[in-house]
Amino acid sequence: MRLATAATSRRTASRSAADRPSLGNLAACIADARAAALERDDGPADPADYRSLLARLEKARAKLPPLYRQATGDPFVATLEKLGARGFKDVLGQDPDRQGIARLMLDLAQAVLQNGEGYQELATDAFQEVVSDLYDGFVSAEDRRGVKPPDRGVVPPLVKWGSAADGPYTWPVAATASFQVQAPIVSLPAPNARAGLLAWSTVAHETAGHDLLAADDGLHDELAKAVREEVAAAKLGRAIADYWADRLDETASDVMGVLNMGPAAAAGLIGYFRALNGAYAGREVLRNVGPEDDPHPADIARGWLGAETVRLLSFSAAKPWADALAAETDRDLGQVRLGRTPVTAAVAKESAAVVARTVVRRKLESLERHALGDIQDWRDADEAIVRDLRQALRAAKPVPARFAPGTYAAHAVAAAVTEALSPKADVPGLTKQMIRALKVMHDANPSWGPLYVAHPGDLVASRVRGRTNREAAA
Repeated sequence: MRLATAATSRRTASRSAADRPSLGNLAACIADARAAALERDDGPADPADYRSLLARLEKARAKLPPLYRQATGDPFVATLEKLGARGFKDVLGQDPDRQGIARLMLDLAQAVLQNGEGYQELATDAFQEVVSDLYDGFVSAEDRRGVKPPDRGVVPPLVKWGSAADGPYTWPVAATASFQVQAPIVSLPAPNARAGLLAWSTVAHETAGHDLLAADDGLHDELAKAVREEVAAAKLGRAIADYWADRLDETASDVMGVLNMGPAAAAGLIGYFRALNGAYAGREVLRNVGPEDDPHPADIARGWLGAETVRLLSFSAAKPWADALAAETDRDLGQVRLGRTPVTAAVAKESAAVVARTVVRRKLESLERHALGDIQDWRDADEAIVRDLRQALRAAKPVPARFAPGTYAAHAVAAAVTEALSPKADVPGLTKQMIRALKVMHDANPSWGPLYVAHPGDLVASRVRGRTNREAAA
């Protein structure tokens, strides 16, 4: 998603003032996500035979666009050839549970194979478009004015489908570089290729969060230091300051996801966490306890963090949305414990608000004295686009061959999730319509054409003067 122009924001401000949040169908969205989480579908089997894998990769990488052949397919195959059959077997043997280096190697293989061999082609292309758009929205020159290009990971991630039990996750470029691959990998559970709409909102956390935190040297550590200082300065206790700062990767990823996808990202996380807890623990509630050894903050703290991030966005309905999300989070309130520290709800909420403000507004040396909120925001123009897309998705008519300029994949996911939260919405139908719409966007994405276009957002003409009078009056 790219930032909307100020003129567009002014034109749509009066319309967006009428938008009000609705979470009336959240239970149905949770049921949809819970059912998908319980499906026994792990996607394609992992390729464990070295010779067979190389033969398949040779054919699959040839079907990738030039950008991804160069960034992923070619270097990965070259690394495997250098490893040889014995080295490949050794990597698998070093990680028998396939949670570390072997999982990374197999996920890289799956990403190339699934894209090159056409696995779940419609949904894979849709998923790829969301990831590409979210990544491009942060690193393209259009949005990054006054901020240097990222230090690494300038190619958007490649996607794959994986185990339902593993949930959504990403391998940032710092990890994929172990195999000389120059792009991150993002994975969603295979059942989400057809169901479990709320899982799609978590892609903003993975891509606009984890992957982009790793793209700028020093960004993660500078943010962690800032969070520690600000929470401590708010006199909320050193233990609470350390708790949030020590979980900066997950914390900042939640915030960055909301900056890129608006309130749908925050609402999606609340519903998705309830769905997973219902599927695996039997209770569809946000967890109030964040164990000391868990790198993720407590679910309920993340609900409040999402709400407070929404409160900082620029669109007119930010406060009503934030209030609704905070109230929805409050429904699961019990005894909150952050690490070893029991805290009151008031302290937990205030600390979440401090963290949100710090991550969104702190001017950072690693971003040339810009804040993350300077690069991405959610405006009335974005809400207007979402409103139009909601109507189109709800109508369940054939997807148009082209969408209006300024309409991006993040808008489509936000529209589907927001509409699905409305009373009596058809969640499965909206999921299908969203995937079809994203496929249309993907087919028009120049990064997946014959040229080396890493960031479509950079394809903006530099003009000697502004728009014509007719354009200005529109």
